[in-house]
This record gives sequence, C-alpha cells and structure tokens, in this order.
Amino acid sequence: MTDLSNVSKFRAGLASDLALIGHHVQLEPLSSDHVADLTAAAADGELWNLHYTGVPTPDQMPAMVKNALCNRDAGIEHPFVVRRLSDNRVVGSTRYYYLSEQDRNLSIGFTWYSASVHRTGVNTECKLLLLQHAFETMGCIAVHWHTHHDNVRSQKAIQRLGAKFDGIIRNHKIMPNGTIRHTHCFSMIDSEWPQSKAFLTGRLAAFSDS
Repeated sequence: MTDLSNVSKFRAGLASDLALIGHHVQLEPLSSDHVADLTAAAADGELWNLHYTGVPTPDQMPAMVKNALCNRDAGIEHPFVVRRLSDNRVVGSTRYYYLSEQDRNLSIGFTWYSASVHRTGVNTECKLLLLQHAFETMGCIAVHWHTHHDNVRSQKAIQRLGAKFDGIIRNHKIMPNGTIRHTHCFSMIDSEWPQSKAFLTGRLAAFSDS
C-alpha cells in the first residue's frame, strides 16, 4: 500500500519555483528567458560537438527549452539551469527526470556544463544539492543515472559519487547523428547516501580551499 505522506513529500519537493542554493552555485527553475544564457554557456567549449551528449546547437536551444518546459508541465521532468554565484553567470543545465512518486525514485541527467567550469567545484556542489534534496526532502529511496557508452568522463564522475554500476542497456537509442548508443546505468540507494554526502561535502571543501 502506498504511503500517501511519502507521495505528498515527493510532490512537494518538485514545486514549480524550486531553487537549490549552495555556496558556489544555484540551481534555478528553467524558463524561456534562459535561452540566451544557455546558448552562451554551451558555446563555451562548443559542447554540441560532443557526439555522446545531447547539448543543443544555438539554433536548437529554443526548441530544447520549450520541450523541457512542456515535460515539466506534464510532470515528467524538472529542469534547472546552473548559475555560478560568483559572477551570476549561467554555466550549464541539469534536471530530474523519470519521476516516480509511487516508487519514490528519480533520475538525474541531461547535465552539461561550460568547458571552463570543468574540474571545478560546480558539478560537485550541483550533485550535492540534487542528491540532498532527493533523499532528504523528497524521501527518495533511489536515484538513477544513464550515460552514453562513450561518455567515460561522466561514468567516472558518477561512480566517484558512490553510485553503483547496474549494467548496460545495449542498442538503447539512436543518436541524432545515426550512431547507436548503449546506455550505462548507475544508481544510489538511500542507505548509501550518508557516505556519499560526506564525500561530496569534503570534496567541495577541498575545492573551496584551493
């Protein structure tokens, strides 16, 4: 039997005005006003040229934002933009998706950052904020990730969080360029979160001190 209090907690955690604020970054709700900022962020490194990501080209950005907002309105995704607080600059995007209030789990993905913020504390704090909200506020029992088989950087980053490798879905998707994607699947369950939180908190402190 579904615990309605847990369902209510899950739903409340996805309020349309939800913002997750850290020391270095803020995850704020995506809006149509972010198109120009996201286009500039993706141009830092021309991220759309990475075949294993879904980063849109400048011409595709308005449609991507519109689609993400439609999915949010339908209750199947919750997209954010990533804003660096030191200069108020948008440096990327991420979202919750595959939202299951009955099973109290979700996925984190569609994540990308401007090339200039790679190997900084941006991703570390983003993941800390997203995971903390999912496990501690929404009451999730599991969080999942799905990555392209060629996206080794992402796979290593996910495993550093403490997530476990669950397997590969072969021939899972046909990419825009016609190539086949095998999807690598990872997950973290609620009992693993405290150790991951300690790791992320320590890693973020190290970035702050450097």
